[in-house]
Amino acid sequence: MAEITLNVRQLQAFAEVGYQAAGGGGARGAMGALRRVVPVDAYEFVAFDPASGRHHSVVSDGHRRIDGDAAEEYAGLDAYRTAMATRAPVPMPEPGTERYFRRHLAPYGWRAGLTAPLFLTDGRYTGLLHLAARDAFPELTGRLVAAVAPMLAHVTDLTRCVIDPVGLPPGFLAAAYDRLGVRREVPGVAKSAVLWDEPAIAGFARAFIDSRELSRRGLWLDRGGRWHEVRVVRAGVGFQGSLQGAVVAERPCSLPYELTGREVDVLTRVAAGDSNPQIAAALVLSVRTVTTHLEHIFAKLGCDSRTRLTTKALAEGLCRLDV
Repeated sequence: MAEITLNVRQLQAFAEVGYQAAGGGGARGAMGALRRVVPVDAYEFVAFDPASGRHHSVVSDGHRRIDGDAAEEYAGLDAYRTAMATRAPVPMPEPGTERYFRRHLAPYGWRAGLTAPLFLTDGRYTGLLHLAARDAFPELTGRLVAAVAPMLAHVTDLTRCVIDPVGLPPGFLAAAYDRLGVRREVPGVAKSAVLWDEPAIAGFARAFIDSRELSRRGLWLDRGGRWHEVRVVRAGVGFQGSLQGAVVAERPCSLPYELTGREVDVLTRVAAGDSNPQIAAALVLSVRTVTTHLEHIFAKLGCDSRTRLTTKALAEGLCRLDV
């Protein structure tokens, strides 16, 4: 059985694992560095998606194929529960893993397997790393993999799935959505509880994703009667940002320019190009009442035409968002 020794070159390889896992070269770069220390013939990263509560195979090398059900199957084994409890790699085949080993490893010539649970240094679980080899692993393999597991956990961290949400100023809370309505937290931005708990936001985000807009801003009145300033930007979501998505961000606000809620509604219709009779019909008001609201709006915003009013409303996000 091969022996593992640590020297300067191998310590450098460990440092390279951290760099690659954190973003330099991702999973393949990290495993290329790890293979300088651990004899691995095949590997598979399995990510845990907190949005769905399920495991998904995301990156592999050395396997002829990936069985889509294998990730969830392993999560049902006692070996998985042991790994989660001990936070230590579990070898295969061991009692309780024989059937899994025969189905997913033995047919492809692997004689040894090792599964490491991946936890970030803050204790958050992100997924699993399955290793396979044609010969038995060296004695220290489990300990070495456990040592680099917190670095490798970044590979399967799906909270990093929101790529480059550009344009969010400080002080906003946010949530990310894909076209299916799956919501995710945005790295580096605090989660918005009010967005998270509002089912209609998913549909609003989907409509934005399907539009040609790059960004959107406006005002939103939540179910509790509180106004929020909202920004919406495009972003890649899902593993490695592979899905079209949107980041919706908000912060509580008072209505600007001392506008009333009804004046915001009228202003929104003006910006959409509606005439006074159209606004009256849409808001169930008289044309005279709409005219009075517009007089107040012109005065508060310092505009002397509908064109300037529309330009200012769109530029400053003064319209009510249709959520």
